[in-house]
Amino acid sequence: MRLSSATTSDAVLAQLQRLSSRQAELQNQVATGQRIFQPGDDSAAAGRVIGDQLELRSLAQYSSNATSALEYSKTSYAGLDQIKKLSDRAGELAVLGNGSINDQAMHAYAAEVDQLLEQTVALGNTRFRNDYLFAGTATDQAPYVPTRDSNGRISSVAYAGNQSRLSVPIGDGASIHPTPDSSTNLGIADFMTRLVALRDALQSGNTAAVQAVRPNLENSEDVLVTSLSGHGAIQMRIEVAQSQQRARIDELGRQISAEVDADLPATIVQLNQTTQAYEAALSSSATILKMSLLDYIR
Repeated sequence: MRLSSATTSDAVLAQLQRLSSRQAELQNQVATGQRIFQPGDDSAAAGRVIGDQLELRSLAQYSSNATSALEYSKTSYAGLDQIKKLSDRAGELAVLGNGSINDQAMHAYAAEVDQLLEQTVALGNTRFRNDYLFAGTATDQAPYVPTRDSNGRISSVAYAGNQSRLSVPIGDGASIHPTPDSSTNLGIADFMTRLVALRDALQSGNTAAVQAVRPNLENSEDVLVTSLSGHGAIQMRIEVAQSQQRARIDELGRQISAEVDADLPATIVQLNQTTQAYEAALSSSATILKMSLLDYIR
């Protein structure tokens, strides 16, 4: 069977185009180090890459959330730790004020307790990124509102926060509470009230009242210790989540690279082979396309 010269020419040109296209494709892969540029280059691999990239975006958001939650938790912990130190000192003053001391010493202790109270209110109204940490989810207003007497001293403190708790997602189906819970926040308000009672008892020299407030101060200290312990556990959980996220992000990066990156040694070999085939095809086509109908008649 003989082929027409037109058919032969079309076949030769089609082969040259295929080789030229493949050569350009391989050259691009060698130049960029990638083998997939469009989904059609490898639809199955492209689908896997898209899925991995979606997971990467989710992990990036969870990682950002975890970093923010850790910062909130650490700042809350620092505030609680400072209040705990004030609680320790208040307990010491309650013990000292319960002994046989003169009025001058009692008044001095009362003045110190008054300063402890002021510091506690200030710490209770700690803000981080413009959010009040001890207000539950009512983060836009100061949670501890003091009432002052005619002398400017705090006579009572009201809690203006709520009993909800900030929740931050750090993984699929996993959330963390980086700020203190309502029992801690209300416990701090109780501690402030007990400081008022201690200060007034010391100011009046009423040792029986000083003695009566001591167990309540110990209860406040227990609340603070429990909350500090809980925050330590929360921070550990966040750090574990961050470690898992980093490991998964690295693994996804390797998976995506394996899908889209070209195997350069193999690609270079294929490029050399394709170039040689293309040059051979050019040489052959030059001869074939010169043939005329008489060449087939001979």
